[in-house]
Amino acid sequence: MFRRIETRVVNPLLGNSIPVPAYATEGSAAMDLRACLAGVVTIPPGGRLLVETGIAINMMDPGLVAIVASRSGLSLKHGVRVAQGIGVIDADYHGEICVILANDSDKPYHVEPGDRIAQLMFQPVVQVALHVVDEFSTETERGAGGFGSTGKA
Repeated sequence: MFRRIETRVVNPLLGNSIPVPAYATEGSAAMDLRACLAGVVTIPPGGRLLVETGIAINMMDPGLVAIVASRSGLSLKHGVRVAQGIGVIDADYHGEICVILANDSDKPYHVEPGDRIAQLMFQPVVQVALHVVDEFSTETERGAGGFGSTGKA
């Protein structure tokens, strides 16, 4: 079941040349974020770059978080990804959305104005109250087993 939520978008920098993010298809989970640049910028091999998108959002709902994620094609074809894995935009942040891109390839990557650089997805938020205890009151099948403890696959 889809939950449609109105979110206000401010795009003082986009003008008419870069569209406001939108879902590409009815089944899309995320919208493409585009580079809002005055000209071409280059991310050197192994480098990182903060890229502006020209928009700010006001989610108006503390039960939501916006997630900035990598575009799979950009990562596969060019080795360029969102540097920190994902970006978290809290509901009370109202500044411009910027994306930290990392170039994992051995070639420079050129970002042009309007390029699709990342995806923007909205997720519900659950805030959890943490309680410090000396030990856990129940055991689980896994216990403290971590990385690879449940098998190869």
